[in-house]
Amino acid sequence: MKIKLLMMIGLFTGSVISAQEKLNKLDKPRLIGFSPSKKTKNVNGMLIKYYDEIDHEIQPKKVNGVGLGFNGLGIFFPALLLVSIPSIDNWAINDIDSETLPDKMNKINGLQLSIINMEPTVTNGLEINMASNISAPSVTNGVAFSPLYNFHHTTKGAAVSTFANVAQKCRGAQIALINVCKDSRGIQIGFWNENEKRKLPLINWNFKNKKS
Repeated sequence: MKIKLLMMIGLFTGSVISAQEKLNKLDKPRLIGFSPSKKTKNVNGMLIKYYDEIDHEIQPKKVNGVGLGFNGLGIFFPALLLVSIPSIDNWAINDIDSETLPDKMNKINGLQLSIINMEPTVTNGLEINMASNISAPSVTNGVAFSPLYNFHHTTKGAAVSTFANVAQKCRGAQIALINVCKDSRGIQIGFWNENEKRKLPLINWNFKNKKS
């Protein structure tokens, strides 16, 4: 009886140690990682994304370095959005709202470089996308640049694009033909600018905090 009990304890201990070793391997930073991949969790170097995961499938990743996105679908989305926008008011799309950001968000400390980003992402540094963050709440602490347009939940720093910057919360500057922000503390420079206080051409601003 004692021998069987010891064997059971040994097997259980061995399985726990094996599971822990597997977790440690996943947590160990990689120099080059790929996504989607359950084996990639932390990257100190470069993350290569060949496809964007949908919300409930996202395996959050932390990258200290460069995140490269090569989702081929990103080639078509920007053109479709430009064609389907009939008025300035529609830049305040439903995807940019005040809902709580999801817990499953990638974090990139460094550079995010993509055709288009469709995963919830926090970028601390520089973000360069053809058109950023379609259907994906995102936070940029630093500078976001796009030759077309930027969609963000939150920007702290500067968002620069050719056609439009749209955000729920802005702390800093928006520079584009059209700028829209629902909670702005900073300056907007463009052909048309909207924040929670006013709508103005050329330049708009709001530097006052809301009263609690």
